Amino acid sequence: MTESLPKRISVVEANAGQRLDQFLASHLSVSRARVQELIGAEKILLDGTRVKASLKLRGGEQITILGPAERPALRAVAENIPLDIVYEDADLAIVNKPAGMMVHAGAGATEDERNRGTLVNALLHHFSSLSGMGGEMRPGIVHRLDKETSGLIVVAKNDEAHRRLAAQFARREVKKTYIALVHGWVKRDRGTISASITRDRVRRTRMTTRFSGGREAVSHYGVVRRFDTPYGKFTLVQVKIDTGRTHQIRVHMATLGHPIVGDSLYGAPKQLKIAHSVNSRGAGRSTRNAQHLPPVISLPRNFLHASRLGLAHPRTGQKISLETSLPRQLQEFLAVLEGSNSHAG
Repeated sequence: MTESLPKRISVVEANAGQRLDQFLASHLSVSRARVQELIGAEKILLDGTRVKASLKLRGGEQITILGPAERPALRAVAENIPLDIVYEDADLAIVNKPAGMMVHAGAGATEDERNRGTLVNALLHHFSSLSGMGGEMRPGIVHRLDKETSGLIVVAKNDEAHRRLAAQFARREVKKTYIALVHGWVKRDRGTISASITRDRVRRTRMTTRFSGGREAVSHYGVVRRFDTPYGKFTLVQVKIDTGRTHQIRVHMATLGHPIVGDSLYGAPKQLKIAHSVNSRGAGRSTRNAQHLPPVISLPRNFLHASRLGLAHPRTGQKISLETSLPRQLQEFLAVLEGSNSHAG
């Protein structure tokens, strides 16, 4: 709604019976929540009078939009949340982010909704200063990790460090390595996936490689280990990325037909069950182990961990290389598979 206001819309008979908020959301290409916000702020009139969002249209009415609803300026707030800080100096910090933590609040955040429990909230408590280049909601944030991805993330403490770190990311000089467990056996021991990524036009929470016009994305993978278990076949891979697109590794591995374990958004099952064929026709160690295994296991996060990070210090140029081990939850999940494994390669 960037056009001049007030704005007037005529309702035609074809729209009779439609809810006011649904009609406006479609007509203005905004969310129903945003329309309801405008109605609540008395910025929308129907034939000159205030109305409810649920009002059913008859056709022939005149809708007037007086202006945008005023929103209070938002800024992130400090919260005393534990952080695993693996490196820190006057210019930057590198944190081992846990799975389940968002890096920063979403665009629709309010003081009571989604603006709590983020990495930014924790950073504001632990550090006396952070760069301001990301704005009030993203202080210190140079790059991101998905909510359900754990691992190393660099934070800028001042604007100059932020600028220099961002330049390193733009020049693809920052080295990022991830560990992922995927479904199935990846065909080649090593490979490169070069497929542009864009937002899915149907499921807007997903990214995809199926459409042209996306942003270039390059991922290099290498097989660490293969598992053949009663729950299926899996491959542990190490992935190095040249670019940092949204959901890049998740999309690229799913594009190969090997979604990351736990990543139901990109096709992984929510639960792993022992195959009936193993119980009835299997042979050898796999069958014997299956009798003592839980029939169903699950992982409440994605098996994706940013394990290594290499960059040049923004002030001195000195190389910083850090590595973290897999979180305990992922180690324990691997231990279950190893205990049921009939073949490893």
